[in-house]
Amino acid sequence: MTLTAAPETTSAYDLGSARALACRECRHEIPLAAEFACPRCFGPLEVAYEFPKVTRASIEAGPKSIWRYKDLLPVPSTVEQHANTEPGLTRLIEADNLARALGVRKIWIKDDTGNPTHSFKDRVVAVALAAARELGFSVLCCPSTGNLANAVAAAAARAGWDSVVLIPSSLEQAKIVTTAVYGGTLLAVDGNYDDVNRLATELAAEHEDWAFVNVNVRPYYAEGSKTLGYEVAEQLGWRLPQQVVVPVASGSQLTKIDKGFTELGTLGLVEPTPYTVFGAQATGCSPVARAFEAGHDVIQPQKPDTIARSLAIGNPADGPYVLDSVRRTGGSVGHVSDEEVVDGIRLLARTEGVFAETAGGVTIATTRKLLEAGALDPDAETVLMITGDGLKTLDAVSGEVGPTATVPSTSAAVREALANLG
Repeated sequence: MTLTAAPETTSAYDLGSARALACRECRHEIPLAAEFACPRCFGPLEVAYEFPKVTRASIEAGPKSIWRYKDLLPVPSTVEQHANTEPGLTRLIEADNLARALGVRKIWIKDDTGNPTHSFKDRVVAVALAAARELGFSVLCCPSTGNLANAVAAAAARAGWDSVVLIPSSLEQAKIVTTAVYGGTLLAVDGNYDDVNRLATELAAEHEDWAFVNVNVRPYYAEGSKTLGYEVAEQLGWRLPQQVVVPVASGSQLTKIDKGFTELGTLGLVEPTPYTVFGAQATGCSPVARAFEAGHDVIQPQKPDTIARSLAIGNPADGPYVLDSVRRTGGSVGHVSDEEVVDGIRLLARTEGVFAETAGGVTIATTRKLLEAGALDPDAETVLMITGDGLKTLDAVSGEVGPTATVPSTSAAVREALANLG
């Protein structure tokens, strides 16, 4: 949480408790605006706050969505009156079956598949839209590996805005369909996500009324991930978990969950007990994990080659800050093969009845690998972030699962098939 001196110029925008944008590198501050790079050192900007008095009771009395935390987010005080998709307050599942399978004392699954478009991206987009409205934009846009595309198209439709979404042309068909159905402009780009992101940055400079949620309004958008940390703590009875495992794409989600935990402690809403943060990547796109293994502070970009397309960002913007979070808390960043990803999806489904997309398979498989390596403490209470629905990535498992048997429509045939299984 940034608690430095106020900026020289007062902002013209009302974004609640947000008071300025602060550089994550040199700490220079500027007034609230649609900016994402520091004018002095070109470092990334994040939101700085002057938080009001917030209590557990005031939060619990709020809406059953992320807007119960609006006093801790960069959004106008009337945000709940605007059209939005009301994400958040998703299930925290006590995963005892998975814990037994992994040999761990206590595991919780934060199941964000229950959001409006079935991923955590609804959280960040809702915050970005609220901020973009106040900042004067009128078109909601993004470059995306899939889940963000769904969330932006849906949120824009709900708000009555136009949307422009850019995706790699190789994206899973399910994610293409579940973006196009909302009726916005969907452009498939020849290239990978890093090519799409570069194009989005160019377009953001050309269209002053286009809010690219993860480009020109990124500082506000990123804050939405804090609500995952807030909810976990609230759902645990206002306490922090001992360990948390988070999938890493750009890295923003992991760093903001960490920020959320820290803010809760600073505000006195939880006891600021120690916790350890772990990151999870697919081997085919694991630049942060490889930097961690090598002891480097700089991320070497990697050309993605993995079935976990929602994590396939070869040059992650927040990669260095992921390294800071895991090292500060005593954690690490692991990576797993595509085969292990599929095994992770199936393990979670058969033990807890939760069907996760490939990013969830990465989280489960990495957790198992970190346990085997002795990096994760099996006796510590652990929360695993499951951030997207398996219906979005059916291709990953469609060749691995199917009918147990095909039988004629007679009870004798069923009995024979069951006997054969024994």
